[in-house]
Amino acid sequence: MAKKTINSNGIKQFTPRETVSELDNYIIGQNEAKRAVAIALRNRWRRQHVEDEIKDEIMPNNIILIGPTGVGKTEIARRLAKLAGAPFIKVEASKFTEVGYVGRDVESMIRDLTDVSVNIVRTEKTSEVQEKADKLAEDKILDILIPPVKKTAANNSENEEDENYQNEKTREWMREKLRKGELDEKMIEFDITSTQMGMQVLGPMGMDDMGINIQELVSTMMPKKKKKRKTAISEARKILVHEEAQKLIDMDAVQSEAIRRVQEAGIVFIDEIDKVAGGGSKAYGPDVSREGVQRDLLPIVEGSTVNTKYGAVKTDHILFIAAGAFHIAKPSDLIPELQGRFPIRVELKSLTEEDFIKILTVPHNALLKQYTALLKTEGVDIEFSEDAIREIARTATVVNEDVENIGARRLHTILTTLLEDILFEVPDDIPSEKITITGQLVNDKLESIVKNRDLSKYIL
Repeated sequence: MAKKTINSNGIKQFTPRETVSELDNYIIGQNEAKRAVAIALRNRWRRQHVEDEIKDEIMPNNIILIGPTGVGKTEIARRLAKLAGAPFIKVEASKFTEVGYVGRDVESMIRDLTDVSVNIVRTEKTSEVQEKADKLAEDKILDILIPPVKKTAANNSENEEDENYQNEKTREWMREKLRKGELDEKMIEFDITSTQMGMQVLGPMGMDDMGINIQELVSTMMPKKKKKRKTAISEARKILVHEEAQKLIDMDAVQSEAIRRVQEAGIVFIDEIDKVAGGGSKAYGPDVSREGVQRDLLPIVEGSTVNTKYGAVKTDHILFIAAGAFHIAKPSDLIPELQGRFPIRVELKSLTEEDFIKILTVPHNALLKQYTALLKTEGVDIEFSEDAIREIARTATVVNEDVENIGARRLHTILTTLLEDILFEVPDDIPSEKITITGQLVNDKLESIVKNRDLSKYIL
């Protein structure tokens, strides 16, 4: 396991070699792409440690990943962000429209990224106050089960002291039972905070995209109401812990930290960038509209300020990773200014039969491991012989060449077809506790489909 440190942004830091090693656990091959993203990630750490006067001048080296579908472009970016614990969002360039047209504007990607960051920081802060929230929720439940002794004028100090002692003793006894789960099924009634419901607030069209949430603004102005809820103690505890945790969290600090992380460590993955490049087919609309999307992307990638409902976010140091198959268009078909903002270009290679064998078996989340785990839940051990694995990989390679190259995704369709009968029959009719998939079985099941080109198009 790679060593890691946490920087001031709460982001895990790896050396480039460690990053590549971690990515190797999930992605087969594509070493050039792994090296490029590993260097980009480390450069962020380096930037944090340079002198202040030059720090703001160091721009991220944005990357374009070029390669057919299913070779690992998205997975590399997603795993990189997960590895670093950085805010990450994937968007499709073809879903955006030029300003002035109906559809999503490019600034919405930064607002969505900020939402992701706020959720990450809120979750972290919640875990920090979890212990205290548990204690407060526990005290609330005990107050309901054993109400505190009320002071009255009739009580003399000696009686009151005795009552308090007995109450405290009973309370501790009950606390012990509560912690052991002996009271989980007991029903209690308690108050929870409720926001005003039944009223929808409509603002001007597109206000959410401008970073203004009218519904949220109005809900903060409306008075909070208490309402009664009756549930089992086990459920009540979860509700009360959540409520107490939210009270303990400083949301202003959460939002401020979230914005800082977006600005210093955010990663935006723009897929299908080739669909908004000029040249080639007009299938995706007129060139002027596609160029308009590129021109709208330009200031975001160059560095600008985007208003979000949490505050202004500067995009200068966000890392942008673009990807596309570039079958029809070429990276040089992008407008020159945008090309200049993606100086690192990496071509990902098509997957070979040997790559498919490794994809099926080596990664931590390998497909064969996934199906083995699924069938294990039914008490069935499934085993794939070496010749079966090779036959599955060979079939994927052949179908990708003959029909359409969808890379590693072809393995999903082939395994689904291969194991369909087993997955259907196992719950009701388990043939044995162990099933072995052989190369012959794979061949018998898939040969007729593979040979029939038309059938392959529909099934595989």
